[in-house]
Amino acid sequence: MQLNQKNIEALIPHSGTMSLLKKVLKWDENHISCLANSHRGKQNPLRNDNILSSICGVEYAAQAMAAHSALSMRSPEGEPRSGYLVSIKNLQLLVSRLDDIATDLVIDAKMLMRDKEFMIYQFRVYSEGRDLLSGRATIFIQGNSLN
Repeated sequence: MQLNQKNIEALIPHSGTMSLLKKVLKWDENHISCLANSHRGKQNPLRNDNILSSICGVEYAAQAMAAHSALSMRSPEGEPRSGYLVSIKNLQLLVSRLDDIATDLVIDAKMLMRDKEFMIYQFRVYSEGRDLLSGRATIFIQGNSLN
């Protein structure tokens, strides 16, 4: 099931120009794949001196993980729980910047583990088969359980 940017904004705590993902391409219980083109936008709020550093790709991945968490583990009331990025490990930045990537970004995140308060994801950002960055993230989810 694909979701558009408006659907994504209902799942994550970002909106407007800070909502970086254009579309959820597919997702299941353990994986999400998203599409983004906001890295080319001059109004991207993560740009510094008109450059979007590749480290900003971590925020793209974090938004994909937030969308995945909201889609796969909704509370009974349907309200998404707050999540916090607490650790990034094995980060590989394979390019220096993202704003000069002419094609759309694909953001893949695979949940490796979850327990009551933490989730661990492996993520990858690429464009037309070219890896741009990857790593592993630990997310803390506020609340009693991720049922």
